[in-house]
Amino acid sequence: MSHRLTELHRRIAGQSRLFAGLPAGMTDRLLDSAQVLRLARGQALFHQGDPATAIHIMAEGWVKLYRIAPNGAEAVVGVMTRGQSFGEPIALRRADYPVSAEASTASEVVALPAQAFLNLLQAHPEAAISILSATFLHLQSLVEQIEQLKVRSAAQRVAEFLLDLCPPDAEGATVALPYDKTLIAGRLGMKPESLSRAFLKLRPHGVRIDQTSAVIASVGRLREAANAESLGRA
Repeated sequence: MSHRLTELHRRIAGQSRLFAGLPAGMTDRLLDSAQVLRLARGQALFHQGDPATAIHIMAEGWVKLYRIAPNGAEAVVGVMTRGQSFGEPIALRRADYPVSAEASTASEVVALPAQAFLNLLQAHPEAAISILSATFLHLQSLVEQIEQLKVRSAAQRVAEFLLDLCPPDAEGATVALPYDKTLIAGRLGMKPESLSRAFLKLRPHGVRIDQTSAVIASVGRLREAANAESLGRA
């Protein structure tokens, strides 16, 4: 079911990397055409192969992006949470989604019609820099994921995942985690039991897991630990 955007939805969407480079007036006009989709846990947002007609921005909850391999195995290629956008290049090319998206928790997603963004680009070509910036950040994120899988230990990957969830410049933080820890493990390329061991190895570095959240005593300390040789051998 779709709903109108609240001021909170507008604020969250406006702070996303998709809109970061746009003047406030352009952002407001685009969001006037958007709607909020409320998804129950396990509900599909779209399926692989569906025509891409919208750009999505997470307002609340977690959505996983995944592909199904020929052998039936599920490969998690992304886990999106509050403030993150996805689907920009695909929607603007009017292509088909290369992945499926499913709510891992109860979620709210801002859906912006791709046509509205295309109309804006035609009227204001300079706005294309926002899309280029968002696309570059997506690519950078994928490169970092590949690097983590190749050269980082399980504990280091979990540390980096937690750091990405922390607010900028925070000294300490409590960050929400997906309800299903299997999702995090899949996103980080490890088994659930490896994830549990990694959480234990991070405990001496000020990380405490409390059901669906992670309490981080010191973001700086965790960042140092993520790059420590001792954690790299974990």
